[in-house]
Amino acid sequence: MQKSFDGLIEKVNACGRKKVAVAVAQDAHVLEAVQAAKERGIADSILVGDRDKMEEIAANIGMNIEDFEVIHVEEPYQAALKAVSLVQQGKADMYMKGIIDTKSFLKSVLDKEVGLRTGKPLSHVAVFEIKGIDQLLFLTDVAFMTYPTLEDKVKLIENAVGVANACGIHYPKVAPLAAVEVVNPKMPCTVEAAELTKMCEEGKIPNCIVDGPLSFDLAVDKEAASHKGAEGRKIVGDADILLFPEIHSGNMLYKCLVQTTEFKNGCILTGTKAPVILTSRSDSFETKVNSIALAAVVAEAMKNKNKGE
Repeated sequence: MQKSFDGLIEKVNACGRKKVAVAVAQDAHVLEAVQAAKERGIADSILVGDRDKMEEIAANIGMNIEDFEVIHVEEPYQAALKAVSLVQQGKADMYMKGIIDTKSFLKSVLDKEVGLRTGKPLSHVAVFEIKGIDQLLFLTDVAFMTYPTLEDKVKLIENAVGVANACGIHYPKVAPLAAVEVVNPKMPCTVEAAELTKMCEEGKIPNCIVDGPLSFDLAVDKEAASHKGAEGRKIVGDADILLFPEIHSGNMLYKCLVQTTEFKNGCILTGTKAPVILTSRSDSFETKVNSIALAAVVAEAMKNKNKGE
């Protein structure tokens, strides 16, 4: 079981270097991240976008652009379509957002001809390594699915379990979060959390343990679970996956962790044919590198699964 991003990078190094196709790569933060990913043995990159701008930026940050394959496409959306098609054709293992707006990037992901759609719902998984918490935390969904239905939440769990499995967590514990840890008919998310728990017990949500509703402290703090007399729960401060009732609570906790804890994190979009690295300009350099590493271990797991099938 991996408990750190350093461990994930070691896992990537053990399974072989991956290749990432970057859409509209003419951005300093993105180029720095792909250069670091190459130096750390995580992934090589195919840079798609305006070559002249890439060369100018590379010169300013001390990067040798000749170390990378560059495909010159000036128009941003056409560059995105070219980059995603490389993944769809198997010429790259994962797809990364450069300096292109999120709406256009996602449009390329869902393109009927060259995109990565599978027919499954797409969801966002953020992985955190936090000082003081012994395991990696997988958060879903904090950025993509706004108001998931019960059916959507099943898919969110399945997608997050796949990411956790790729990281070496073979039977992850899933905590559907709420403000309280008991069912209250006036709080619909607690009712749905209990239903998800029942569905897991019945084998309808396989390869994981679901225990909800749970408050955040019971999900991640064993001492809090003990103080509240929750030792009999399936999850007692050792949750792997935190499932949020809607995007507001997830996004607020994500930003709270970023602003107030000592952490490392990475994020990917799941439910696609290949991992999609969807970071924002505000994300740190390390977050971008960690996201590439996370996508690489997921890409390796998907490759192995396809071989098995």
